[in-house]
Amino acid sequence: MQYGYFDDDQKEYVITRPDTPKSWSNYLGSTEYGAIITNNAGGYSFWKSGGMGRFMRFRFNSIPADQPGRYVYLRDQDSGDYWSTSWQPVGKEPDRFASICRHGTGYTTICSEYDGISSEVTYFVPLGRLFEVWRVRVSNGSNHRRRLAAFTYVEYAANWNAIDDLLNIQYVHYTSQMKVMDGIIDHGTNVNIPEMPDNFKEKDQGRHSFQAIAGAEVAGYETDRESFIGPYRTYRNPVAVERGACCNSLGYGDNPAGSLQVNLTLEPQESQTFLVLVGVGRADREGRQARDQYRQATHADRELERVKNYWHGRLQGFTAQTPDPELNSTINTWGIYNALITFAWSRSASLIYSGIDRDGLGYRDTVQDFLGVTHAIPGEVRHRLELMLTGQVSTGGAMPVVLPFSHRPGTEKPPEDSEYRSDDALWLFNAVPAYVNETGDIGFYRKVLPYADRGEASVLRHLRRAIEFSLQRSGQRGLPCGLRADWNDCLRFGAKGESVFVAMQLRLALDVYAKAAGQLEEPDEEAWAVGERKALDQGIQEWTWDGEWFVRGFREDGVKFGSRECPEGKIFLNPQSWGVISGAATPEQAETAMNSVGKHLATPWGLVLCDPPYTETDFNIVRAALMNPGLKENGSVFVHTQGWAVIAECMLGRGDVAYSYLRAYLPAAHNTKAEIREIEPYVLCQSTHGKYSPKQGASRIPWLSGSATWTYFAITQYLLGIKPEIEGLRIDPCIPATWQGFTVERRFRGKVLRIIVKNPAGVQKGVRQIELNGEPLEGNLIPVEKMQAENQVVVTMG
Repeated sequence: MQYGYFDDDQKEYVITRPDTPKSWSNYLGSTEYGAIITNNAGGYSFWKSGGMGRFMRFRFNSIPADQPGRYVYLRDQDSGDYWSTSWQPVGKEPDRFASICRHGTGYTTICSEYDGISSEVTYFVPLGRLFEVWRVRVSNGSNHRRRLAAFTYVEYAANWNAIDDLLNIQYVHYTSQMKVMDGIIDHGTNVNIPEMPDNFKEKDQGRHSFQAIAGAEVAGYETDRESFIGPYRTYRNPVAVERGACCNSLGYGDNPAGSLQVNLTLEPQESQTFLVLVGVGRADREGRQARDQYRQATHADRELERVKNYWHGRLQGFTAQTPDPELNSTINTWGIYNALITFAWSRSASLIYSGIDRDGLGYRDTVQDFLGVTHAIPGEVRHRLELMLTGQVSTGGAMPVVLPFSHRPGTEKPPEDSEYRSDDALWLFNAVPAYVNETGDIGFYRKVLPYADRGEASVLRHLRRAIEFSLQRSGQRGLPCGLRADWNDCLRFGAKGESVFVAMQLRLALDVYAKAAGQLEEPDEEAWAVGERKALDQGIQEWTWDGEWFVRGFREDGVKFGSRECPEGKIFLNPQSWGVISGAATPEQAETAMNSVGKHLATPWGLVLCDPPYTETDFNIVRAALMNPGLKENGSVFVHTQGWAVIAECMLGRGDVAYSYLRAYLPAAHNTKAEIREIEPYVLCQSTHGKYSPKQGASRIPWLSGSATWTYFAITQYLLGIKPEIEGLRIDPCIPATWQGFTVERRFRGKVLRIIVKNPAGVQKGVRQIELNGEPLEGNLIPVEKMQAENQVVVTMG
């Protein structure tokens, strides 16, 4: 079943029916002022942090899942009938209420029609501002005059600390005050103590938010939730709307809310537009300034265009046209937009992530999130990468979470030995070369940065310490220990147990380090890394090959994970794909292991993480046994891992297989199966129910996941094969044999390359010739020194 379509020209996903299986959301704003909005106007807004700066109340896992939100109610003052400009929360009968939602990049527009009245509400956050704009346009399509009343609605958090607002009711119900100043609502919390904007983490401080109307007169207001909604009612039938008038209540403690009433009289075919402004600051200060600036709706129109242009500009670094329209939508808009949103918010703010327990930058997550966006925002990536390098401790390990609001390099307390994750710092060997190769800034390796706890070192020495951390914590087989966990938090290796996945990460790290040392003319460092890699290779070859695939690891008591000897979890996906990615596998092992992936793990919805799932194994050995078979780490399609398999197949030259694996989990490819996948068909997710689940194909936890960055990275650099290197761009596609070609426009170090790839022989991999601006090149590298400002590139595969 299909609920919408991709409008590639507008870079929008258009939801044509509002009763989607789950709430389908979008993001507005920036890391200073963020907002989440669904196709039915649900969601919340926050200042800097979803956990510590959430001034709009939101109840996770409620029914419906996206309420409350940003609502505009309309009432016919003659008939008494009322509805909302989004289908929910009033929920009129779908056969009488038409609603279309257009999610764009940084904005959402909801258009509805009911009883001859049409409405269009566009939500966005102006660039650089700490408030949002709702541009409300109401039109009379009937043949007679209509008298309408519009009621806005925002429910405020009684305390901006989300956990206090939701649970500490005996405190927060006594701390908020509502005022109305010149028609602007002021929501204040802890108003008797000073505001401390420079001390964001301090929850006990005065804070204010405002709500204003521009372009229309305010006819009334409510600032108390119970006064607006009424006892034993819901957002579906607020008493103020049913009554047709606000009674000008002033909230004092309890549950703060804000509603402003606007009366509209519309002749036939007449329209009226007004703006709702909701943001951070005092009504008599920031609120009044915002209203004064936006008195004309045309100002909002200009600011909306600026938002669109800003986001569209961020998407222009890599665009492509392939024979697959759904892949094109992913490459050109939704894949990169998804990766950029994930880069911005890590795992701290969504309809799933509350920001309460993950209100920082998880080390492993954040460092991986760079890969898909470095080409688009290299400056921002460098800034964040430097921050994460200062989250590495002097032992070489990493802080599990870097808290940007309080992080003080050189003063942080290192984790206890039992708290280190074995994979955390090794993701730097993907992130750092991604930045250096994109920008050509090899001097970044010489940049001196502090460690989290004490001391400082160059980036190159930071990387060496990360390697030494793993080498110094190796087990009896010479493989790195799994420590508290490796990438899979559900495997319990024990203190001396060994992770094959981390061994392969370490091998890649040694390769990256050796190459960087060579480029920096440090032969002793290069030789050291090569020697350690050879020693590691011996351990990998001696202990980890199980005949048809690589094992996953070894507990300290000798029990294997991912072996044919195991009754459960016989084969895991990650060591097979990473055996290829890291170069640890011999050519024969690589082909055999990936063939085993196809035989045992492939499903119509992607590759499951392991097979068979755990049902009998002690959960102290495999925590995944706590989960239902086919879910999350217990045999789901864990989408984060899918890009690795695509990369591995491309490295083997098997474009048909790589593409089939990509299509199996690509959200856009399941647009017509939305009733099965359930979540947004335009963004990736954390996991999909696997073949052992009765709900196979149902997907969960959209938007914020490592799957976004790895999928975009796999598509652009391996399937399409446009790879940045220090010396230039290497062109090495691996595509389905049926593709006759594709085109790419790539912006690289201030230059534009328009690349035409031709595949006349119907091969899957291999470049026969490259022409740059009409001149043939040797090999498949386009040297940066030969690039002009504008470049025409013709690539012939064969």
